[in-house]
Amino acid sequence: MKKHTLALAMTAALGFSTTALAGGAAQSIHVYKSPTCGCCEDWIDHLEENGFEVKATNSNNMGKIKAEAGLIPGLGSCHTAYVGDYVIEGHVPADDIKRLLSEAPQATGLSVPGMPAGSPGMEMGNRKDPYQVILFNNLGQTRVFAEYN
Repeated sequence: MKKHTLALAMTAALGFSTTALAGGAAQSIHVYKSPTCGCCEDWIDHLEENGFEVKATNSNNMGKIKAEAGLIPGLGSCHTAYVGDYVIEGHVPADDIKRLLSEAPQATGLSVPGMPAGSPGMEMGNRKDPYQVILFNNLGQTRVFAEYN
């Protein structure tokens, strides 16, 4: 996929301004994942349980998909998805994706770097590592969008 139009329109001076998102229809999300990744399947289940229509594509070349998505160093995880004009990297909670779509910031997308235990799809009993959901743009700027402790 090509860089997203919202990210291309952003300027450094505006950073992460927001605009209203019209409509409230169920969102379709396209997930790219390794064919052998179980946590990716669990994250897809989380999305479906939260009202997203999910299309999954297996890929043996996730590096290329991440590069095309405009991911900057340090933001990578195991799967990459597209929803609307946004990239979603890793185990981002469905509610944060819904908030992103509702607030419609001028950004490339959201990432949960790595694979923190306790994030959606990474449930490991009672273990819950603290993690952040990062909003990022094509200029390499980031900010914390949500925190889970």
